[in-house]
Amino acid sequence: MVKIISNKRNFLIAEVGINHNGKLNEAIKLIDAAKKSGADAVKFQTYITEKRVSTNSPIFNILKRCELQLDDFYKLKKYCDKKNIIFFSTPFDVDSVNFLHKINVKIFKVASFDISNYEIINEIIKTKKEVILSTGMASLKEINNVHKKLKKNKISHALLHCISNYPNEEKSSYLSNIVFLKKILNCPVGYSDHTNGINTAFISHILGANIIEKHFKLGSNHKCVDAKVSITPKQFSELVKSINNYKVIMGKVKFGIRPEEKSIKIYKRIKTK
Repeated sequence: MVKIISNKRNFLIAEVGINHNGKLNEAIKLIDAAKKSGADAVKFQTYITEKRVSTNSPIFNILKRCELQLDDFYKLKKYCDKKNIIFFSTPFDVDSVNFLHKINVKIFKVASFDISNYEIINEIIKTKKEVILSTGMASLKEINNVHKKLKKNKISHALLHCISNYPNEEKSSYLSNIVFLKKILNCPVGYSDHTNGINTAFISHILGANIIEKHFKLGSNHKCVDAKVSITPKQFSELVKSINNYKVIMGKVKFGIRPEEKSIKIYKRIKTK
């Protein structure tokens, strides 16, 4: 099986999450917009509200309103396959893990809130699928523990540096964590960005984050749960373009008279002793 997660491949994720408002047709529109914007993948959230939060939780009604049926995810997976864009999701309970495995997702996402929830992580490990984990609020010990566990079980995985603040300010992005984690861990380290622009995500790429996840909405007027932390298709396209241009601008190491300098070569002055 070809691994999707790698240290070299750019992997840009449009985080649909629950921005579909519980509507299948809205989810399809988001997939189409993500594909057109240059996203490599779309990511959803799969859950049964009663198993995710208690009924007196302040977000219970929001989650319930945005809950898709399991059969909807089967339809969305098939639609993504047809559109040649990767579908995956964050499961919030064991039943959702097993369902996503049944419809043959290639990757599982573990939310920051569940980085130490080994009931879900152990179930995901059984599938032998690749895993991406966000690290918001996680201590270095928690990150090390789950990294070692996945490595021990030979699960291909990546970590996403993340600040669990919605929305987050650029100055509070702590991007140095990316460089630090890449140095001490032998696995890809990307970035899950909760700012409402693309600048921080682009800087994360310069620092070595090849996996970037951005919350995604249909447009500036799209009324959805995560609107404040989401970017538009136009912004996502600009991020893709910036990342692609960065590789061109970096170029290859080359000294001496480069092709672009040939016309000015006659002005080079050399004096020997």
